Amino acid sequence: MFPAFLDLRSRRVVVVGGGPVAAAKLDALLEVGADVTVVAPEVVPEIERRGVVVLRRPFAESDLDGAWWVVAAAPKEVNRRVRAAADARRVFVNAVDDPAHATAYLGGVVRRDGVTVAISTDGRAPALAALLREALDAWLPARLDEWLSAADEARRRWKAERVPMHERRPQLLETLNELYAKRK
Repeated sequence: MFPAFLDLRSRRVVVVGGGPVAAAKLDALLEVGADVTVVAPEVVPEIERRGVVVLRRPFAESDLDGAWWVVAAAPKEVNRRVRAAADARRVFVNAVDDPAHATAYLGGVVRRDGVTVAISTDGRAPALAALLREALDAWLPARLDEWLSAADEARRRWKAERVPMHERRPQLLETLNELYAKRK
């Protein structure tokens, strides 16, 4: 698998399915500013309350026209059709708990103070990814924002001073060790 972070801000995302699983995907998509359309004959109230575009009807291949990302959270037969339509349009599909019909897998995600860490099991063990996410969340420093600010400042300085790439990591480690020592 090729790990990547997607900028879905203002980009069309289609969620196929209207049940609780589809509803659970909306928060993360809306949080990053995606333009979400839900396609399903019936939708749960949680989707209704989210203020997304809802097309109350069965999935049609043309629903994926112009989409950048697709979430298939429907029965396997519908997910199969979604995958075929997405493949024809070269759009990645996250088929929730249906790896046979997915081309992209979401993992456990830790977001703190501008840092994002994602864990994947290639769609094989979502519960394991969730446990690893919890462990990483507990392990990360409480004030990660200070680390990120220090890294930002260092990067600006390195660019201005034209510090070679191979010298940057040791300098950043030294800076972070100083921050850590001050916290003790």
